Amino acid sequence: MTTLTDLYDERVAEGLLLRDPAQEEALPELERIRAELTKPQTEKKGLFRKSKPVEPPKGLYLWGGVGRGKSMLMDLFVESLSVPVRRVHFHAFMQEMQSELHRLRGEGVEDPVKPMARAVSDAVKVLAFDEMQITDIADAMLVGRLFEQLFDAGTVVVTTSNRVPDDLYKDGLNRQLFLPFIELIKQRLVVRELASEKDHRQDRLTGARVYFTPVDNEARAEIDRVWHELTHGNEEPLILHVKGRKVELPRFHNGVARATFYELCGQMMGPGDYLAIADALRLLVLENVPRLGRSNFNEAKRFVTLIDALYEARVRLIVSARDEPESLYIEGPGAFEFERTASRLREMQSADWGHPPR
Repeated sequence: MTTLTDLYDERVAEGLLLRDPAQEEALPELERIRAELTKPQTEKKGLFRKSKPVEPPKGLYLWGGVGRGKSMLMDLFVESLSVPVRRVHFHAFMQEMQSELHRLRGEGVEDPVKPMARAVSDAVKVLAFDEMQITDIADAMLVGRLFEQLFDAGTVVVTTSNRVPDDLYKDGLNRQLFLPFIELIKQRLVVRELASEKDHRQDRLTGARVYFTPVDNEARAEIDRVWHELTHGNEEPLILHVKGRKVELPRFHNGVARATFYELCGQMMGPGDYLAIADALRLLVLENVPRLGRSNFNEAKRFVTLIDALYEARVRLIVSARDEPESLYIEGPGAFEFERTASRLREMQSADWGHPPR
């Protein structure tokens, strides 16, 4: 039987991972869950007594700083499972649940949380979340009842987070109503810190170019290489729901997204959209930024707003552009104001940008 430690050792031997003692210490908790889930899920009670479901294993809440390898460990865990599992970014999952809640209420369903939880638990045995965090009061009010019913249905939850459970929704509106969810997390999940001293994601970018000009074959090849290192070839669209509208990041994995300038700035987007994008990401690869000016003034304004949102959220940025930051916008209305954006683009190229984690 191949264990998670075996898989980890194989990846190290292949040169795909660097051995990290903190990561190795976290493997037994994930292996505990995997091993329990491979056992028969009903318990025989004798010839004349019905069998009953086996109590599901406790899940795991794995928290620690950015780039410590939490998502990589989750990849190994999901790969090892033989039961139905859904791997999803927590923010995207909650947006999906909010949309379903709105739909069911519109159909007159009196208590929509019950059918929502039932649909999820019927579809999967394990929910594997990336980056559990609560920033929205609507999510804070929903998540407690939803997860209580998921747990009661036997759904196993494994999640990563940058925050210890007690800091979830910290300083949020009506936070006292959210506190029972924190206690639920502590009861139903093993809480474990991944206390690695290394930021492996940052190490991948240390010394590497993060701003490419001109946009040529060499730049595209290097961005492709970095993207593969960050995602290992795993990607899917991320759909964010912002005030009833859908905002799509076409290529996404583990808090890392890739999009073109046109996809993010050539569409009708506003500050709320860019704030939602920044909230969902740790790193953005933005390609094919053109020269800006009178001819594409609206796109330029959106670009400025996007960079401001990424800067304030301390999201790492990799860019390919037609020119250096100071020469992207040299004429037309807004050229003077763009100097601040150019300065921010320069600052975001520094090796330590993105620290400390937000």
